[in-house]
Amino acid sequence: MTSSSPVFSVSGITELPHLGIIRAAGEEAVKFLQGQLTQDVALMGLNDARLAAFCNAKGRMQASFVVFKRSPDDILLVCSRDILAATLKRLSMFVMRAKVKLSDASAEFQLYGLVGQALEAIAGAAQPTWTKLDVGAASVAFLYPGAGQPCALWCAPAGTPAPEGALIDVALWHWLTVQSGVSMITQPIFEAFVPQMLNYESVGGVNFKKGCYPGQEIVARSQYRGTIKRRAYLVHSDTAASVGQEVFHADDAAQPCGLVAAAAPSPLGGFDAIVSMQTSAAADALARAGETRLTLGAPAGPGLQLQPLPYALLESI
Repeated sequence: MTSSSPVFSVSGITELPHLGIIRAAGEEAVKFLQGQLTQDVALMGLNDARLAAFCNAKGRMQASFVVFKRSPDDILLVCSRDILAATLKRLSMFVMRAKVKLSDASAEFQLYGLVGQALEAIAGAAQPTWTKLDVGAASVAFLYPGAGQPCALWCAPAGTPAPEGALIDVALWHWLTVQSGVSMITQPIFEAFVPQMLNYESVGGVNFKKGCYPGQEIVARSQYRGTIKRRAYLVHSDTAASVGQEVFHADDAAQPCGLVAAAAPSPLGGFDAIVSMQTSAAADALARAGETRLTLGAPAGPGLQLQPLPYALLESI
């Protein structure tokens, strides 16, 4: 279920206080992260950015990152600030004798979101998703578009002049992120999903050709044996939605069929959200679009309407 995004135009910049940065520095930084993340960090060049997940032994995501290299042995992992401290502690448990230093570098850098023409003015032009461009002291990591608008992370050392552009509300950035269909792990959904339940294999977040990492066997088995019964979908609600809320299907009031992974108020009215739900429930809701088949928070809760994903789901890897 794919289609073009809603017609919407916005241009500007916004600070991103909800995000933080873990820094991995040292001659074995790449080797260390290669053994921990779903992404092939070893293959990343200095002009690449990547989506990556950090999983437990059961393949459940404990964190997700936008990863890029400032130099071959200096790697930044941008993640939700509410899980940063715990994630840093868990990653540090695996360092052992590796020649890598992990640290919370959130205070050492500034993070801005760039959208639309403001992004193009800074970077010259929008670049392909998951590429990185150095602009002066700043690194610009290009993300999936939101509502048809190019989006990127701007990251520069503290004290660097802020990027130029009209200020937009951070709530609008959250909505554009939802519209991109790419959900990052936050505390309410800690260990709730294997990567495919958030479509990570379809948006560049999993490399199935790399070596082992925690949960790798589960993630690979889920892919190749076709055992994934939950996927991420875009939905719209006339009432407020929040991360971690359950979603119910009309035919089964006893148990939820899904979980809200990201949500934001829409500038067009109501709320939009990314919901990881049973594929069977989504298929039924799509087939019976004129009826209220999905509800938020309770079987008798507000109705949800399925929206088109902005990208295609990969059927094979």
